[in-house]
Amino acid sequence: MKKIIFLFVLFMSTSLLFAQQKSFYDFTVKSISGKDFSLSSLKGKKVLVVNVASKCGLTPQYTQLQELYDKYGPDKFVIIGFPANNFMNQEPGSNEEIQEFCRSNYGVTFLMMGKISVKGEDIHPLYEWLTKKSGNGKADAEVKWNFQKFMIDENGDWAGFADPKTLPAAKEITDWIEGLSK
Repeated sequence: MKKIIFLFVLFMSTSLLFAQQKSFYDFTVKSISGKDFSLSSLKGKKVLVVNVASKCGLTPQYTQLQELYDKYGPDKFVIIGFPANNFMNQEPGSNEEIQEFCRSNYGVTFLMMGKISVKGEDIHPLYEWLTKKSGNGKADAEVKWNFQKFMIDENGDWAGFADPKTLPAAKEITDWIEGLSK
């Protein structure tokens, strides 16, 4: 009987260990200048993660993203743009070209990371976590197009997402930033 109880406790302990989900803070990404950027440096802040593209019909969303960052950031809220070329070759430029485009055309001062893949066989591990319930523990949320938005709470947990056509200043996003949503 003791052996059965011991095996049961061992099994449950092992199951709990493997069931622990990663958090947003467990990832390190490359900044647009090529340096490692640990997402754990954002602990205590709400984070809006957006896959961006320079040659997309939704590219003007950069204006609202910057306005959102100007209004709420950077102490308790940050935005991270991840350039991605997954949709109709709408982000063909180099990291340097993307950075210059964002600064000169939209005055972007929020965090921009290096170009990555947000879907497919070469999906970046962060986006694998963002889009799969098995990783984030909350929901599946396939990236449908450029400018899909993922909300990460102050604890590094996945809090939700907004589709690409949802404007950055939409009520669902501003309510979440202000703490009015669940």
